[in-house]
Amino acid sequence: MKRLGVDTGGTFTDFVLWDSGTLRVHKVLSTPQAPERAILQGIREMGLEDEPALAVIHGSTVATNAVLEGRGVRTVYVTNRGLADVLTIGRQARRELYNLQPAPVPEPVPPGDCLETGGRLGADGSVLEDLTPADLEALADRVRALAPESVAVNLLFSWLDDRFERAVEAALSGSCFVCRSSAVLAEYREYERGIATWLNAYVGPLMQGYLDRLARSLGGARLTVMQSHGDTIEAAHAGHHGVRLLLSGPAGGLRGARHLARAAGETRVLSFDMGGTSTDVALVEGDIRLTGEGHIAGYPVAVPMVDMHTIGAGGGSLAWVDAGGLLQVGPRSAGAHPGPACYGLGGKEPTVTDANLVLGRLPPDTRLAGGMPVDIAAARAAFGPLADGLGLSVEAAAQGVLRLANEHMAAALREISLARGHDPRRFTLMPFGGAGPLHVCELAASLGMTRALVPVHAGVLSALGMLAAPLGRELSRTLNLLIDSATDTAVRTVMDDLAAEGRAALRSEGVADPRVTRSVDMRYAGQSATLNLPWRSLEDAGADFHAAHEARFGHALDLPVELVNVRCRLTAPVPEPDLPPPAARSPAAPRARVPVYGVSDPVPVYAREDLPAGQTLAGPALITEAVSTTWMAPGWVCEVDAVGNILLKDEG
Repeated sequence: MKRLGVDTGGTFTDFVLWDSGTLRVHKVLSTPQAPERAILQGIREMGLEDEPALAVIHGSTVATNAVLEGRGVRTVYVTNRGLADVLTIGRQARRELYNLQPAPVPEPVPPGDCLETGGRLGADGSVLEDLTPADLEALADRVRALAPESVAVNLLFSWLDDRFERAVEAALSGSCFVCRSSAVLAEYREYERGIATWLNAYVGPLMQGYLDRLARSLGGARLTVMQSHGDTIEAAHAGHHGVRLLLSGPAGGLRGARHLARAAGETRVLSFDMGGTSTDVALVEGDIRLTGEGHIAGYPVAVPMVDMHTIGAGGGSLAWVDAGGLLQVGPRSAGAHPGPACYGLGGKEPTVTDANLVLGRLPPDTRLAGGMPVDIAAARAAFGPLADGLGLSVEAAAQGVLRLANEHMAAALREISLARGHDPRRFTLMPFGGAGPLHVCELAASLGMTRALVPVHAGVLSALGMLAAPLGRELSRTLNLLIDSATDTAVRTVMDDLAAEGRAALRSEGVADPRVTRSVDMRYAGQSATLNLPWRSLEDAGADFHAAHEARFGHALDLPVELVNVRCRLTAPVPEPDLPPPAARSPAAPRARVPVYGVSDPVPVYAREDLPAGQTLAGPALITEAVSTTWMAPGWVCEVDAVGNILLKDEG
């Protein structure tokens, strides 16, 4: 079966086809109002529309954009009596600590759509208030009167006993899309659990409708979707897990980064995925790191997702001067339409991509997605007003834009490394996305890093990562037990229940024998934050946690240890795509030489497909390919490895 990885970004939609050991890549401009149009266009252009044996693995931004833009479906929130305001009150954490007149924050669910009912449990699982037939009938009547598209059900302590949530779900099913918290996130903390359940209900119908349309358009092709934690799920089930798709595309990028880092023998990588709209940075040391403390649009997202930091800095980020006369870059973006000025589609404001073209780091004969030429005259014209406002030449203004964009990305990389106790100098910087390799040398230098790796197919690495992702489920449940009072049997029983639930879900997708990985979240009694550790046994748990706490924070405490959540991850690995080596040939000569601002002599331009394994180059140089361009600054050297990755070293 041919396997096609598809990553829908804000500016481009990327494709990587793996067919019997060969890889093909493709890019088209995204169609944000109807993302499936760009996907179908790319499939047609690759000649795959009538392919009878095609598996499509998709990284989607539909759920993410719905949350960021506030255009999910109308959702009713159902909870216990007296708790209708929980989502609005939240944790009372002020976004602007010293602002005495902060702007009002809109409530997630309007008060009129927050409904209360019975079925209240105590912290020990005892019934404090029963859920009566009259409660269910009254609730169903109110939901029918409101006529929402979805309902989120979040009752207290449902992670201990979800019978009342199940009863509410049964009473409301058939009238609309219903999500219960015990199925979305069976963990303590009613606010975080409630937000996760509401987000799931808020984007679920949109996601399922989009995937149903895409699946019908694909005919007989099998469609799976990347989840935020790096595994995939069948499209038919994805709508019921919408909150787990919020980092769908970025998770594919980390899958691809891990896959190619291992192929290159790199074990410690700082990755930055710079696309047209945003940049995602992450730290990969061995396996991909997950977190349950992510945020989207200011909302906590407690479901497992790849641990990364995202900023509004991409190739399409707009440059502008604020009211104080200071140059700013982003977070606004030119997007796919009209895109940067150099696209020639009507964009008039200067962007990071225009800056790279003005400075010569993008050669003037560069071809973008679909063979689109770049318009250097339009790029220079866009920079004219900005340069005049700053009192600079067009080139100096463009250089300032790049320096500022680089500093934004460097700050994000420091946040994911130095702020967490990791010295970036011990890591290799891995850029990808269409714009990433243009900025790699300056970013590495600003962090004191001397090694970088530009992966093969860097411009479509997220789509390549889709091909390396297994089908999987990530399940959890809260225990909240002191280790001294827990038993191996009690912990094992919950883990076995989660594993059985995951096996049943994967069995419906054709997976007979998934791999099961168990872990636990632990903390010292009295703490709120946890550390996630692999599970060995109850006997080892305490010592494992003390050692992990000391390694992370520099000390261990003589306090009881609490086992908070147990987790089971089930995966059905797929064959990861083997990367074909570059064709054996003599060392390549440059195809051209072009002027680059700040460099005295014309800079050689090499085509990446011409470079054989083992070839070395010295900067300054430009290395072009169909989906990205690499700028190798003066003082840097590179070597092409056995699979075509470019290994960069700072020898300046």
